[in-house]
Amino acid sequence: MNKIEHVGIAVKDLEASNLLFKKLLGVAHYKTEEVASEGVKTSFFKSGPNKIELLEATDANSPIAKFIDKKGEGIHHIAFEVDDIEAEIKRLSEEGFIVLNNTPKLGADNKLVAFLHPKGTNGVLIELCQEVKDTDKPK
Repeated sequence: MNKIEHVGIAVKDLEASNLLFKKLLGVAHYKTEEVASEGVKTSFFKSGPNKIELLEATDANSPIAKFIDKKGEGIHHIAFEVDDIEAEIKRLSEEGFIVLNNTPKLGADNKLVAFLHPKGTNGVLIELCQEVKDTDKPK
């Protein structure tokens, strides 16, 4: 794992949260994107070398909607950048972590993603992400 790629924050209202984080960070979000397969709309902020991803549910049954229903708004996940997501999935599985998706899927911000179950990571949802190159796109 190279670095923390971003911190994901579950929000009820993306528009209102974009305004709040613009005031907080002193910069506007640079990208908004919907990931229909996850039932989520995302917004990204960059502050120095750090990125924040705000996530709003677009579907009442999405993981973000369920998270907010159970825990309220707040930190949803920490994402780590990796060079080879398939190798990391294999390595972490062999280390005994519960990998939620053994095959990477296309996520927001041009990334291949996979998640580790919070039961094995002290209650924190961990996302692995790798920049998509044309040859990496899932078939």
